[in-house]
Amino acid sequence: MNILITGATGLIGSALKASLLQKNHRVLQAVRKSPPSQNRISWDPSSGKLNREALEGIDAAVHLAGESITGGRWTPEKKRRILESRVRGTKLLSESLAALSSPPKVLVSASAIGYYGDRGEELLDENCAPGTGFLPGVCREWENATEPAAAAGIRVVRLRTGIVLNARGGALGRMLPVFRLGIGGRIGGGRQYMSWITLEDIAGIIEFVLQNESLRGPVNTVSPNPVSNREFTKILGRVLSRPSVCVLPAFAARLAFGEMADALLLASARVSPSRLMEAKYPFRFPSLEAALRNTLRKT
Repeated sequence: MNILITGATGLIGSALKASLLQKNHRVLQAVRKSPPSQNRISWDPSSGKLNREALEGIDAAVHLAGESITGGRWTPEKKRRILESRVRGTKLLSESLAALSSPPKVLVSASAIGYYGDRGEELLDENCAPGTGFLPGVCREWENATEPAAAAGIRVVRLRTGIVLNARGGALGRMLPVFRLGIGGRIGGGRQYMSWITLEDIAGIIEFVLQNESLRGPVNTVSPNPVSNREFTKILGRVLSRPSVCVLPAFAARLAFGEMADALLLASARVSPSRLMEAKYPFRFPSLEAALRNTLRKT
């Protein structure tokens, strides 16, 4: 297949690109900084620029680009960049694909389980209503920006991705130094659910949905076994052979991270990958302990 990827240099995009190339697919990257080449096309969502002619002939598009939601407090400017980078880029790509003389059959577009907000112990599948607050609002607009592609008859899959387990980045990458020192532990009461997924399974799921025509609309991209923050930190400590009895109080998390603490560290999202299970996606690492041991074995 000829597959376009935006965000191909990011955590998920890099893993997906490597996996696709290994299977002899052709990967076309949409890039902002590198000069165009045979395998790269220029795009700039902030100015609405995308070389549409270079998109002719692609079979599928995977849209992963967007401003990181971590990396500092959520100032008004940071929140603006988080929202606009997702909505503008998604709308630009969707409209461009819809305008092609021969549009691709499928667009896989990133979203996040932030769509559901803080929902306690409620088990959440793809039919559940969105939550309230900044992140659910971002996710709603992000997903709505794919509508031009769907209206043109392109099969659109919106991946609501959970916490990605990777030792070199993301939430786990930030936790590891603290836990390796033996001073890690739960955050707040530790009852909040963490819905997680391995990098290998994300790449596998994207390839699965590219091929599986029965999947469209929202797809929860998480393991079938979410765990509480208390359980997650206990298992991580066991895998690292370190104690995990320290506690980061909720008030301290809020002092350090502001609004982001409530949305990312203290919020609870117990998410089920119902549609993937119905489609019989073979999860490579459904167990958290096995997933962490596999992930950390490589570091």
